[in-house]
Amino acid sequence: MGPSRAGRYDSAARNHSGLLLSPIELARHIVDAVAARGAADTVLLDIRGLSVLADYFVVTTVSSTPQMRAVRDLLDRELKGEAGRRPMIEGEAADAWVLADFGDVVVHVFSEDGRAYYQLEEFWTEAPVVLRVQ
Repeated sequence: MGPSRAGRYDSAARNHSGLLLSPIELARHIVDAVAARGAADTVLLDIRGLSVLADYFVVTTVSSTPQMRAVRDLLDRELKGEAGRRPMIEGEAADAWVLADFGDVVVHVFSEDGRAYYQLEEFWTEAPVVLRVQ
């Protein structure tokens, strides 16, 4: 993996066979993983061409502090194998918003109140929705 946008690292990830995952494959894997932890209203946005921050945003909602802790732990520890490294994470389980930066894929995990308050998707209305999991 080498530097990409503004010195960041590519989110080239490996699947269980050791093959590299593309950013969209990693994003879909993250969507599946957070859904398995009970996250709701998960949206995968394609922000390529709209931002140099990343290629994809995953936005999801959890209903409790223990669920936020479980999803944060999943992103921080369990998905590092698929991503090839630990993401940069901001926020704690008791916060309204946890952000996990995998390079080309950025994951936003909100409490229900946090998602309503920040309305992140309103800033990205031009981004195509790749998929939505209710």
